[in-house]
Amino acid sequence: LLLLFLGRPLFGAPGQGVGTWSRFARLPYPQDQLFLHDTFPDGFLWGAGSAAYQTEGGWCQGGKGPSVWDTFSHRQATAPGSAPAGGDVASDSYNNLYRDVEGLRLLGVSHYRFSLSWARLLPNGTAPLNPAGLAHYHRLLGRLRELGIEPIVTLFHWDLPQGLQDAFGGWASPVLPQLFCDYAELCFRHFGEQVRYWLTMDNPYVVAWHGYSTGQLPPGVKGGPSLGYRVAHHLLQAHAKVWHLYNDHFRPSQRGKVSIALSSHWIKPQRMTEKHIKECQKSLDFVLGWFAKPIFIDGDYPESMKSNLSSLLPKFTEVEKNYIKGTADFFALSFGATLSFQLLDSHMKFQQLESISLRQLLYWISSEYNNPQIFIVENSWFVSGSTKRDDAKYIYYLKKFIMETLKAIRYDGVDVFGYTAWSLLDGFEWHRGYSIRRGLFYVDFQSHDKKLMPKSSVLFYQKLIEKNGFPPLPENQPIEGIFPCGFAWGIVDNYVQVDTTPAQFLDSHVYVWDVHQTKKLIKVEGVFTPKRKRHCVDFAAIRLQISLLQEMHVTHFHFSLKWSLILPLGNLSLINHTLVHYYQCFASELLRVNITPVVALWQPMAENQELPVSLAKYGAWENPETIQAFVEYAKFCFTSLGDHVKFWITMNEPPVKNLTYTAGHNLLKAHAKAWHLYDKEFRRSQKGKISIALQADWVEPACPFSRNDQEVADRILEFDIGWLAEPIFGNGDYPQVMRAWLHRRNSVDLYNFHLPSFSEDEKLLIQGSFDFFALSHYTTTLVGWEKEDALKYDHYLEVQMINDITWLHSPSRAAVVPWGLRKLLKWIKSKYGDVPVYVMANGIDDDQNMVHDKLRVYYLQTYINEALKAYSLDNVNLQGYFVYSFNDKTAPKYGLYSYIANQYEPKPSMKHYREIIDNSGFPNPESPELLCPEEIPSCSECHFFRTRKSLLAFISFVFVALILTIFLITYYSKRIERRYK
Repeated sequence: LLLLFLGRPLFGAPGQGVGTWSRFARLPYPQDQLFLHDTFPDGFLWGAGSAAYQTEGGWCQGGKGPSVWDTFSHRQATAPGSAPAGGDVASDSYNNLYRDVEGLRLLGVSHYRFSLSWARLLPNGTAPLNPAGLAHYHRLLGRLRELGIEPIVTLFHWDLPQGLQDAFGGWASPVLPQLFCDYAELCFRHFGEQVRYWLTMDNPYVVAWHGYSTGQLPPGVKGGPSLGYRVAHHLLQAHAKVWHLYNDHFRPSQRGKVSIALSSHWIKPQRMTEKHIKECQKSLDFVLGWFAKPIFIDGDYPESMKSNLSSLLPKFTEVEKNYIKGTADFFALSFGATLSFQLLDSHMKFQQLESISLRQLLYWISSEYNNPQIFIVENSWFVSGSTKRDDAKYIYYLKKFIMETLKAIRYDGVDVFGYTAWSLLDGFEWHRGYSIRRGLFYVDFQSHDKKLMPKSSVLFYQKLIEKNGFPPLPENQPIEGIFPCGFAWGIVDNYVQVDTTPAQFLDSHVYVWDVHQTKKLIKVEGVFTPKRKRHCVDFAAIRLQISLLQEMHVTHFHFSLKWSLILPLGNLSLINHTLVHYYQCFASELLRVNITPVVALWQPMAENQELPVSLAKYGAWENPETIQAFVEYAKFCFTSLGDHVKFWITMNEPPVKNLTYTAGHNLLKAHAKAWHLYDKEFRRSQKGKISIALQADWVEPACPFSRNDQEVADRILEFDIGWLAEPIFGNGDYPQVMRAWLHRRNSVDLYNFHLPSFSEDEKLLIQGSFDFFALSHYTTTLVGWEKEDALKYDHYLEVQMINDITWLHSPSRAAVVPWGLRKLLKWIKSKYGDVPVYVMANGIDDDQNMVHDKLRVYYLQTYINEALKAYSLDNVNLQGYFVYSFNDKTAPKYGLYSYIANQYEPKPSMKHYREIIDNSGFPNPESPELLCPEEIPSCSECHFFRTRKSLLAFISFVFVALILTIFLITYYSKRIERRYK
């Protein structure tokens, strides 16, 4: 459906790629950003790759001559304090050929991209041929053929023989194209019968610009832009010569294909204006178009380069243009961190912003270059050099790029026929040396045998190849079904909007309206009217909030009391009776319209944790006296509000991330004492229920195949949820995982993290102090044990936070992961049994723009559907679901109502939630409508009368009195009339 909506790209032409940015800005949100569960076309090629200098090692073995990279690395290695020379040994693939091919077999790839070392075959760059080098590559090709793996062979991957640099100045010389052609002929003649895909060279941009212009890379010539453009001119000529050589002399018999591997970045405009978009187009022209336009279009450089560079840019003759254009049988693309971004000259961004959108680049290439067949011959990201085998960051970048390739094929109509993960194994990463790793297989560079060890990414890529993509799975599909009668559909507001301003009817003063001059009311001093008793209808703010809640069709409303305002001194010596009366009115008005109030006694907020100042000042929850203060406060609330409130939360979302173990200890005891107080003194008369509400985001192992990551995930769940849940819902004590971990940290690292102990009486007090399990859930987090990013690493718990960049994210970067809620609910059931569960808060922030409320609509739809799966498929005793939050005034960007210019407006997400409530979930259209007993109306006015019983009783009394009065008047009137007669 999305493909039909978007349409296929038009056949490309120079400059047509400029429409890419505006096209992708118009795509449907968030649908276009969702993960696509689909497979690649049949026959799609899956592979891995490597480059000779990065992995072969054996720099002077078997008659190999030195390359410019050997010389460059040796020169750097002589500097004081420098690391060992770059690729001298590297992954030692030269001596471990069968080891590498076994890795390919394990992966199950269809092809292997590797490069030939020019200096290994021709030690000086020209004849004579080195037999040992020839035999090495024959062995490799033979073994690949035995396993049915297609070789993709690169003739030149940056390692120019040093002899050619010394004798001719390397690619700066016009004689190099012919020498390269001679080398290519040797390769075609010796290996061509076994090779169907050839790449003449890799990323000529890097060779020309950083090899000969900036001198950042070998051969390190700092010749400035002029030399860089001249070298690129020679590289294009060399490529064309080799393509024509193959086309004229080898293609008829070998039937192969030849191209050139071009690398590119992606760039996005700072602002979506025509000027900025043109600058983005220019940026791609200067990097990718520099080589792609001459080859794929017309044999000449992009117009933007010719107009901006004038005399710096060499010119092609008409003969040369005709010779160069069309010299590629497919478009070979490289895209990754090192080549596409780190080696991108900053001046070539033209003040625009880099981006890692492979999909948009693929569409741009398709539009710009006449919809060519595209072969992704290098793609991946990197991890830290210290990361060993659980390379979660690498996995999620790989997942992102492959997903974007799939979308380019299925949504955008781009013709991509193969993908190559880079690289097969860890190696020397050019200017980054060994500080990063890009391999699927781990190599211990300090070991003698350089044994390959599969990383987690191997298992990920292996399964992806087996499935040919990301096929739809049953658990990914939404289900139809409904929640039961009595299910609690709620909305949350952290705190109700309290406005105790008295109504005009309570003002005892007399006023005169000055209609002639000021037009204002003037108070008449000394004159008063009798005061009347306060009524709930006097609070206009309550009426407004109730009407908004009614409009939503919710059955429950969850809010928190303000302890610090009800008892400002922390005890009963000073009570804010006005506020208490306001809460009483709010709760009673909710009940009047059939909305159940769900009231939390305490919810921590930034200022003083919402504790009375006297308690916050003296240690807050660190102070054991706060326990008794909370119990007294709870008793007061039960007494004052219990007639209206039957659904209590002692503490709402205690902040475990910022809570000391002592504070958590006291908090648990305070909760338990408040629960027992209610159970013994109030439950029988008030018939309510009470529990604690914990924040419970799901935690998933970053590498699903890693036992270490699973242990980390289990540990975080216990510290984040089990810390407070296990004593209440479990065995009355803290999780064993916590105690074991803290014992280990204290003994090994000499820390003093003391987790208090409960007495046996305290365990009995706390264990079972619940009527239900209430939780707040917003997102899911990935965790791993390998330290990758210091800013997201928790040293205390030894956990690395990881981001799956394929997930949908909110403006605040909260991940939208609906299945995390279902996993959490199953986890709670597995740990704590068939306890009644309420999701007390679930929501997402979004842009204030109404258009972007689509994210919240999607969030509610998918999270509630996952809750339905937990209820229907997993038999979780789920009894209620509450959305966070009510409105943007109290929770900016989270509300179902916007608040602008003192006006509340329902967002599309509110209407969508109301529809789900009205349907009790997601019913099958053919299923009979759910009719709950209390909802079967006998007449249209039943609800009106049911909710106004007191009023009806009063009206009935007045009516009876009126009838009686009329009867008596009539009766006595007739008697008087008869008497006078």
